[in-house]
Amino acid sequence: MGYKREFIEFMVRSGVLLFGEFTTKSGRQSPYFINTGNYRTGSQAARLGGFYARCIADHMERGDISAETAVLFGPAYKGIPLAVAAAMALAEKEGRDLGYCFNRKEAKDHGEGGNLVGCPLKDGDRVLIIEDVITAGTAVRETLPLLQRAAKVRIEGLVVSVDRMERGRGEKTAIQELKEELGIPTYPIVTVRDVIDALYNRPVDGKILIDDEVRQRMEAYLKQYCVE
Repeated sequence: MGYKREFIEFMVRSGVLLFGEFTTKSGRQSPYFINTGNYRTGSQAARLGGFYARCIADHMERGDISAETAVLFGPAYKGIPLAVAAAMALAEKEGRDLGYCFNRKEAKDHGEGGNLVGCPLKDGDRVLIIEDVITAGTAVRETLPLLQRAAKVRIEGLVVSVDRMERGRGEKTAIQELKEELGIPTYPIVTVRDVIDALYNRPVDGKILIDDEVRQRMEAYLKQYCVE
């Protein structure tokens, strides 16, 4: 699994990937939870940006994401540090110097004005949206009008840390809905299936996080709420 396994172990050690009993925003009872608010240090931000950069570079090498992509966009608020960290890592580790920008929650009516900060968007720019975890795809749907008002840009896709593989507003996953409804592909660093494969009966710092019982509960959750 390469860097994917490294990323999963990094989430565990950062207190971001948790196992137990959790109630999600949708009211579902989940046996695992991803709390990206637990990234709290500069070293964590630097490593996180590196994983996003590796994912982006991989998909550029495969031709999924255009090598002509010019800008990373981070939706406020969680997407802001992610886009900045990913842009830094792409420049330093992958030799790809992209611009980055993000939005304000409220438009600024003085100074330069507007509600976008960072690299100005131009007609024809290819833009990647950078987010943490996709659930229903709400952030992307809110982001599109902002970008389209700024310039006639092309959305290359959405890059997220984890795809929970959960159904969106219908019987398909949020990722499938975004692709069919808006034509936007999503590129996760890892999926919940990757998490199970990487951690099942494999210790992290001497501790087994997904044993037979936890895996059984995760598989039951996948069967009930997810699409593979």
